[in-house]
Amino acid sequence: MGQNTTLDPFKIWKEVYEKTESTWRGTIENSLGTEQFAQGLGQVQNQYVQYQELVKTLTESYLKQANIPSIEELAKVASMIVNVDTKIDNLDDFIFEQKETTTLEIAQVKQDIKNVEQKLDQLIELLKK
Repeated sequence: MGQNTTLDPFKIWKEVYEKTESTWRGTIENSLGTEQFAQGLGQVQNQYVQYQELVKTLTESYLKQANIPSIEELAKVASMIVNVDTKIDNLDDFIFEQKETTTLEIAQVKQDIKNVEQKLDQLIELLKK
């Protein structure tokens, strides 16, 4: 009297899954370990590489015809910009160093001119006597 006769689809699905899972797992593991599978996978990989090369070639051709720079051309320009930036930094450092040296030299020349003026003043005083 207390027996439940309702049909539970999830319970049936679970039982089917549990019974077939081990069989399928073994079959798949066996097929993955064969030389034929490895060769097929290698062929798929070769075809994919060829496809990638074709896409690259077509893209470069399109970009060239559309007068749009490619990634390689943009990378070259970026490299040139970095080189120019480095040269500007080097020139800026050089100019800064030269400015300090020149400032010191100008100060020395001013001092020498003052000394010469003083000596000339002394010489003029001596000549006047």
